[in-house]
Amino acid sequence: MNEPVLEVKNLSKIYKNLRAVDGISFAVERGEIVGLLGPNGAGKTSTINMILGLLEPTSGSVNIFGKDLKTHRSEVLSKVNFAAVYAQLPGNLWVGQNLLIFARLYGVPDPQKKVRETLKEFELERFAKTKTGFLSSGEQLRLSLAKSLLNNPGLLLLDEPTASLDPSTSQIVRSRIVNYAKKEQAGILWTSHDMYEIEEVCGRVLFISRGKILLEGDPKKLPAQYGKKNLEELFIAVAREPLTLHHSHER
Repeated sequence: MNEPVLEVKNLSKIYKNLRAVDGISFAVERGEIVGLLGPNGAGKTSTINMILGLLEPTSGSVNIFGKDLKTHRSEVLSKVNFAAVYAQLPGNLWVGQNLLIFARLYGVPDPQKKVRETLKEFELERFAKTKTGFLSSGEQLRLSLAKSLLNNPGLLLLDEPTASLDPSTSQIVRSRIVNYAKKEQAGILWTSHDMYEIEEVCGRVLFISRGKILLEGDPKKLPAQYGKKNLEELFIAVAREPLTLHHSHER
């Protein structure tokens, strides 16, 4: 059996006396899109930052493509990428310049050709010579997603990737990422507060609350297992009454 793209084991992050992430374990397989769901402050972004090597775990391990992030950091991170609504690219550079700099940083072969293809694919050609800071929030997010695919990552981390997009653009972006995962057999970890989106794209979801993974399963079947109508109802229950939810299922 193939090695998972990502394997997280007993991962914890403690800030002074706050357990932001509390001993979580999960894996993401090749070609799989996994939703990481939970209320604000549940530990999602800390988890993503530890997987990206931006944050040192208090304990536990992160394996990417079967290799420990601690000991093979630059090797594994060269095949990982990331996009988020809050991670904007330098505003004083043109869109084309931003993509070219990142393509070179990632060691992409023939970076200029790759940038031309990427501008076209994400419908950013007309902005090639526009300063990134002048783009709308939705255009900036499209650029961030375009940047995140430059190095054909085997693991892609998306933190609310469609948060500032209109419904039509969201749908285009979603189908592009779903196709990418399938075609490249890439693993994707996706956080979102849009439950419709999660049902559309994710084969499996993990619900995190107060740093712990409470529930895991198929987003289309999970709500019924907990007596909820849909994923949104389940999300609200996780956010408000995580303990009762956990116990009601065990009974």
